[in-house]
Amino acid sequence: MSSRTFTLDEAQDLVPVLESLLRTSIEGKKLMESVDAEFQEIGHRVFLSGGMSLNVVHLARRKADREKAIQRVKDAMSEIDAMGVQVKDLDIGLLDFPCEVDGEILLLCWKLGESSITHWHGVSEGFAGRKPVDERIHKAKRTN
Repeated sequence: MSSRTFTLDEAQDLVPVLESLLRTSIEGKKLMESVDAEFQEIGHRVFLSGGMSLNVVHLARRKADREKAIQRVKDAMSEIDAMGVQVKDLDIGLLDFPCEVDGEILLLCWKLGESSITHWHGVSEGFAGRKPVDERIHKAKRTN
């Protein structure tokens, strides 16, 4: 994990790129889950019928689609991590940006669908402890 910290403006500037990476990851994850469910259903039908003929070409294509989706998700998540941003919940697109304010590390908090970063929370508080960004955070300067 990176030890990078962000000012509010630096974090906000990354939101459009991060939004795109998150959407790529979420779409990839949904595709993986869809293929997994499809394969599970096929396995169940094969089991119940004692065997059956399968469209191997279709199944191979779906497996390849799943593998490509896995790689897209890995690549997008690696890119987010390399920026120093923390993915807290991929399903809802929740990100945290470490920020140093008055010698203390706190986390600027942004969720997919929000137009800007408007909240923060302590390192041990999580999403439920979100508080509105205040003047201290607006004035915080980059330290590293």
